[in-house]
Amino acid sequence: MSDPDRRAKDLIIEADKKLTSGRGFLASMFGSGSKEEEALEMYQKAANMFKMSKNWEEAGKTFVKVANLQQKVGNSLEAATNFVHASNSYKKIDSQETISCLLKAIDIQTDMGRFIMAAKNHQTIGEIYETEFADFENSMKHFEQAADYFQGEESNASARNCLLKVGDQAAVMKNYDKAIGIFEKVATKALDDKLSQYSAKDYFFRAAICRLCNSSEPSEAALEANLAIQRYEQQYPAFQDSREYKLIKDITSALEEQNKEHFVNKLQDFDSISRLNPWQTKLFNRVKELFNDEEDLK
Repeated sequence: MSDPDRRAKDLIIEADKKLTSGRGFLASMFGSGSKEEEALEMYQKAANMFKMSKNWEEAGKTFVKVANLQQKVGNSLEAATNFVHASNSYKKIDSQETISCLLKAIDIQTDMGRFIMAAKNHQTIGEIYETEFADFENSMKHFEQAADYFQGEESNASARNCLLKVGDQAAVMKNYDKAIGIFEKVATKALDDKLSQYSAKDYFFRAAICRLCNSSEPSEAALEANLAIQRYEQQYPAFQDSREYKLIKDITSALEEQNKEHFVNKLQDFDSISRLNPWQTKLFNRVKELFNDEEDLK
């Protein structure tokens, strides 16, 4: 056992004794020297010592002790802060405990009207479900809640980023209608702001890709995508001049003609200038299945 761990454990034993002991007459008369305050100080020091020695499990447990005691004495905001500290320690070793602590922090924060803080914690939970568990259903739920809280507090950029995560995940799960609705909504909203207008082409592009995936029949997929980009062009005329627009047009032509070689060549041309990201590659591979091609895109 390291020296910081030993000192931390001694502090916890002392704090536990402090909480179970009676209060002196003068302390109870004048309210000074509260045993809870003294115990809190000891627990806090112990938790930080565990962090110093990278004993993440004990640090997490001790921050939870601090949070629970803060709740008991009515310090709600401090309690939420320490649940977050606990989650940061558990993040190194136990994703489920990380989520549990963040949910406790969120309960307190929403009760207090601290919706930005709650939104950030929902966002963190969404990221954990996505990266640690590949649980997109729960991930989307928390990203959507985060977006809702961010929107309520007029934190529009953060809300948009969360909604885009939901759209991406919905598309991966083949819930294309949900993804399309999100991407089109975000694109339309972006057009209302001069600073974000240019990014609308990316959101329309994502929606168009989803429309290409949203049918098992090549002709239907091509028709749906063509009709969609015509609407997008009316909303945002500059979209017609983008490489993304031209790629969708080329792909719809390839689908209509069942020309697999044309499809692959146009994607490779696009990729040589604007590298396709993993999400785009995954969805274009699904489009490629409409040509009954067994070979995945590289």
